[in-house]
Amino acid sequence: MGIGSGIFLIVVGAVLAFAIAPDTWEVVNLNIVGYICMGAGVLALILGLVQNRQRAHTSHRVERYDDRTPPPV
Repeated sequence: MGIGSGIFLIVVGAVLAFAIAPDTWEVVNLNIVGYICMGAGVLALILGLVQNRQRAHTSHRVERYDDRTPPPV
């Protein structure tokens, strides 16, 4: 999951938690499902940001060995 899917889960969870009445569907409480989706979205957003930060730090480390003498031919 990335940043986009985290934001999507937060938006869907907010719609389920705040915009729909809890007794709309009698099988499952949609407010609880909305809160679970928002929690999963926040977790996905945090994990996506951590992964992007790790990628940014590892891509800048380049080691060069230009001062070595070439091997004899």
